Amino acid sequence: MRLRTLLIAPNAFKGSLRAIECARAMAAGVQDVAPEIRCILRPLSDGGDGLVEVLADALGAELVRTEVSGPLPHQRVEATWAIRRAGGTAIIEMASAAGLMLVPEGQRDPRVTTTYGVGELIHEALTQGASSIIIGIGGSATNDGGAGMAEALGVRFLDMNGQELPRGGIYLRNLARVDLSALDRRLAQTEITVACDVQNPLAGEQGASRVFAQQKGASPGDVRLLDEALLHYGRLIGEACGMDVLDVPGAGAAGGLGAGLLAFCHAEMKRGIDIVLDVTGFDEDLARADLVITGEGKIDAQTRLGKAPAGVLRRARRVGKPVAALAGIIEGERSDFLGPDGFVDMIALVDAQTTRDEAMHAAEALVRKRTGELIRRIKG
Repeated sequence: MRLRTLLIAPNAFKGSLRAIECARAMAAGVQDVAPEIRCILRPLSDGGDGLVEVLADALGAELVRTEVSGPLPHQRVEATWAIRRAGGTAIIEMASAAGLMLVPEGQRDPRVTTTYGVGELIHEALTQGASSIIIGIGGSATNDGGAGMAEALGVRFLDMNGQELPRGGIYLRNLARVDLSALDRRLAQTEITVACDVQNPLAGEQGASRVFAQQKGASPGDVRLLDEALLHYGRLIGEACGMDVLDVPGAGAAGGLGAGLLAFCHAEMKRGIDIVLDVTGFDEDLARADLVITGEGKIDAQTRLGKAPAGVLRRARRVGKPVAALAGIIEGERSDFLGPDGFVDMIALVDAQTTRDEAMHAAEALVRKRTGELIRRIKG
């Protein structure tokens, strides 16, 4: 294959390299073996870690640090978000205020964690002049259906005695009334787009609690109670807001934050990778490239369901451009990912000579080395 221009578009390698670091290491690997190739670097995010950094860079947005409530009761954290003041676009990662990474392993408890800090970030973005907000909702520690977020924006969740519920998903079992009278009126004039890479409904077998709560620290008994709480909550907020959110694909994302954003903020849900590709002008870069190299920490059966490499592959196939992939780990048979509808070639950091721990600790050097190997193979 003749290669003159290469588009390098990786996601972050979680726990090892940020997307921009990965892109630079890939470019260095290309230059090591084929210095004549021009590289266009377009680091990506699928709506999880790195969304703010990637979109802020693409939009020329200003990074802002705001102290907000963390996911645990009485916890305070400093969250980083971004705003492009010309045009009023804000970018928020829910994980910066309510992410699992903010909770020590021994304290993880989705019964009581809250998205209140996410609502505080939305409020601050509105106060600083945002007229549109992009929110990435990957990596949550919560299972409160976005109730905490909504409370920070003025919604009151009341029990049968008219008392406000404590924060946390487990208390939603006692919800009797949703009071919208003080909901921030600015939301009605604000376009909110949710970057989401899962399609789970709010409750049920494939819902937020049954699929995700255990990895956030819930016991099997907790999972059952949390699922019942979100089912009850979903029915009541649907009645209050005039919107049935229970079975909307993505409503169960981030412990049900998707449902809260739909109901209270009239948000639109989109694949995170598609938002990023559109905002960063990926298609224009793609038109100039002979080959795309994408990748992330793990490529497996879930990759095709909305992860960054799948989004890149979809765009490239539309215009007949080949895509190669680099991953920390490839799970499954290579034949599952290669072929006319897949990648032209792929390579992993972890192999017979390299363990996962070794790859994690030497990720930058290995990305550079493996990219060079990949280019040699493709060039023939």
